[in-house]
Amino acid sequence: MLPIMGMSSVNGGRTVDMNHSDHCTAVLPGGVQIPLLGFGTWQATGEDGYRAVLAALDSGYRHIDTATMYGNEEQVGRAVRDSGLRREVIFITTKLPPERVGWERKTIEESLRTLGVDYVDLWLVHWPPNDAGDLIPVWREMLAARDDNLARTVGVSNFSTAQIDELIQATEEAPAVNQIKWGPRLYDRQRHAEHRDRGVVLEGYSPFKTTDLSDPVLTRIADAHDVSPAQVVLRWHLDHEIVAIPKSVTPERIRANADIFGFSLTPEEMRDIDALGS
Repeated sequence: MLPIMGMSSVNGGRTVDMNHSDHCTAVLPGGVQIPLLGFGTWQATGEDGYRAVLAALDSGYRHIDTATMYGNEEQVGRAVRDSGLRREVIFITTKLPPERVGWERKTIEESLRTLGVDYVDLWLVHWPPNDAGDLIPVWREMLAARDDNLARTVGVSNFSTAQIDELIQATEEAPAVNQIKWGPRLYDRQRHAEHRDRGVVLEGYSPFKTTDLSDPVLTRIADAHDVSPAQVVLRWHLDHEIVAIPKSVTPERIRANADIFGFSLTPEEMRDIDALGS
């Protein structure tokens, strides 16, 4: 469980910081802080995508998740610049498509130009390479990009624990993050522990697409805190020290999804939600 506001804890070698009044963060290798609440941008393209990212930043989000394959890096970068916020207070993630194996350096350089930034905070391998023999070479290229300051830290997405172990065995460097589909119905205590034991932050995408927001357990807990079931799902992620990246292009929902720092779930409520994954 996360500590109360203004305190911090150490879990599995990772520090979870609650010193921000409106955000909690996990500390990645190199002291990089990743906000546990991020804004997802999949399918948020064109001017709608630009306006959504701008609304998210205005609502307090400081973590924006994009990818080369999303086709919206230009809009994300423009929204970051137009927000009036300093670049260093915004955590930007982008991802390497599997078809770009062998073109890692060219891809990250293109992403930086499109975003209009000098670096990203996190660069992920979007999916494991189709050819298993490419797994380690791709990871070495990711580490090289980090070492050349193109990305502050690097990780993976949609990787199994076995694949993460291959990376660690070959390079002695674990991914900072593994971004996977996650939600109460997908809760897997063992998989969560496997990430924690390896010092890998678990980041969940599609938190609502994988969840029945009308589930009686979620509605009961939402009523108890005078919040929505969607807000309960996001708070559940944070209280498990899991990064959540909800996506919306509706300003009202964007604001509501960011408004989850005024309550915490009880241990009993956490157990009830965990049980949805049984």
